[in-house]
Amino acid sequence: MQGTVNGRGAAAPEAAFDLWLQRGLHQMFDDVMREPIPEELLRLIEQDREQG
Repeated sequence: MQGTVNGRGAAAPEAAFDLWLQRGLHQMFDDVMREPIPEELLRLIEQDREQG
């Protein structure tokens, strides 16, 4: 069965991969996510909302 615990109490390979991927993505992109949104982009989003 995928995503379950095996008989030794260890996570199945799929769960281990999911954890590895999540940690890797956080390591690569957390700094980017903390950056402020550029004013130009915010202005474009607001203009689009007003037109929609």
